[in-house]
Amino acid sequence: MGWNSWDCYGAAVTEAEVRANAEYMARYLKEYGWDTVVVDIQWYEPGANSAYYRPFVPLEMDEYSRLMPAVNRFPSAAGGRGFKPLADDIHRLGLKFGIHIMRGIPRQAVHRNTPIKHPAATARDIAANTICPWNTDMYGVDATKEGAQAYYDSLFELYASWDVDFVKVDDIAASRLYEVHLPEIEMIRRAIDKCGRPMVLSLSPGPAPVKHADFFARHANMWRMTDDFWDRWDLLLDMFDRCESWQGWSKEGTWPDCDMLPLGRIGIRTGPGEERWTRFTRDEQITLMTLWTIFRSPLFFGGDLRYNDEWTLSLITNRAVLDMHRTSRGARRVLREGNRIVWAADGPDGVRYVALFNIGEEEAEVAVPLDLLDAAQPAGAVELWTGERIGLLNSVLSARVAPHGAKLFRLHALT
Repeated sequence: MGWNSWDCYGAAVTEAEVRANAEYMARYLKEYGWDTVVVDIQWYEPGANSAYYRPFVPLEMDEYSRLMPAVNRFPSAAGGRGFKPLADDIHRLGLKFGIHIMRGIPRQAVHRNTPIKHPAATARDIAANTICPWNTDMYGVDATKEGAQAYYDSLFELYASWDVDFVKVDDIAASRLYEVHLPEIEMIRRAIDKCGRPMVLSLSPGPAPVKHADFFARHANMWRMTDDFWDRWDLLLDMFDRCESWQGWSKEGTWPDCDMLPLGRIGIRTGPGEERWTRFTRDEQITLMTLWTIFRSPLFFGGDLRYNDEWTLSLITNRAVLDMHRTSRGARRVLREGNRIVWAADGPDGVRYVALFNIGEEEAEVAVPLDLLDAAQPAGAVELWTGERIGLLNSVLSARVAPHGAKLFRLHALT
C-alpha cells in the first residue's frame, strides 16, 4: 500500500513533490497501513516535463553504465549520493522508499560502449536488441553473455546502498514479449537475492500471462494483470474478467496487481490539458476500491495526496475495508447474472465478506443465497462503506445497488 508518482506527474516528478507526498502519507495515512513512496519512470532524465517521453535524450549515468537521479530534479542526489538522502528522509518518516526502472541497459551506454562492473565485458557486450516499443532509453540485456548477470548485480548493489525497499521494473511482464523477457526476470531475481537488502519486486506492465502464474509467484512479489489502468469505466469493467482469471493467486508475498488507483487529483503533469480530478463517479470509485480490496490487489494511490478532499480520504482510510484487504483469504467470484456480479472472501473466525456489484446503467437489486457463500445461518451483516447494520439474514443477502456501484458486506454468525 503506497503512493506512486506516475498518475499525477508522469515522467517529471521532482524531489520536492515526492517529499511533500511522503509527509502527507506519514501524517494522515501511515496509521492505516499506507507506507511506501515510489518515484516512477525517468528520474534520470533532466529534461522530462510530462508523461511524453523525449526520445534519444541524454540521461544521467555513472561510470558503470547505471542510471542516476537527475540532480536538477533531485538536488539531494548531488555528488554521486543518488537516492540515499531522499530514502533516508522517507525512512525517518516511518515509510518505505521505492523506485521505477526500465528493463535493460541504457542505450547511450551501449552506443558509447561504456564500462560495467565486470572485468571482461562492456555495455555493448551484454546488450540485446529487445527494445521497448514505447520508450527509447534502453536496450535489453542478453542473459547468455558474460557480464550480463554482473550488470544486474551491480544495479541492485547500488539500490541496496541507497536503502531502496521497492523496485518496479517496467517493460517486462506483458504477454506479447514475455518469453523474451523471462531470462531478465530471472537475472533480476538473482540480483535482489544477492544484494543483501530485502526489496519488493513489482513487474509491469501487463497483461501478464496467467499460464505462467507459477513463474511470477516464484520470482516476483507483484505483477501487473493489465496495461496502464486509468479512470475510464470500460477499463474498470474489464477488471472483473481479469480478476476472475487470476483468482486464487493472491497469497502472502505474491500478488496479481490491478494497477494504481487513479483517484483524487491526477494528470497534473501528464500532458497538455489532462490535469483533472478523477473521471470516475463516486459510485465507480466505490466499485474500484471494493474490487481491488476484496481481490487483495496491491493498493497504490495515483493522485497527489496533498489535494485529497474529505471524500477521497474516506475511500483510503476506511478501517473495516482495509482490515478485509489485510486479513481476508480466498477471494472468488461467486456468481454473475447479467449486470449483477458477486464476489466473496473468507475472514477470520468464520466471517464472510461479500461484494455486490451492479455494472448496469440502472439501479438494481443484487442478491446471493447464503448457501453459495458457505456462510453461517442465521447471519448478521454490516455494509462496510456506510456502517449500516442489517438485521437477521436467514437465506439470502440482498441490496439495492446504484448503477456502476457496489456494496460491501461483512457477514457474521448470529447465535
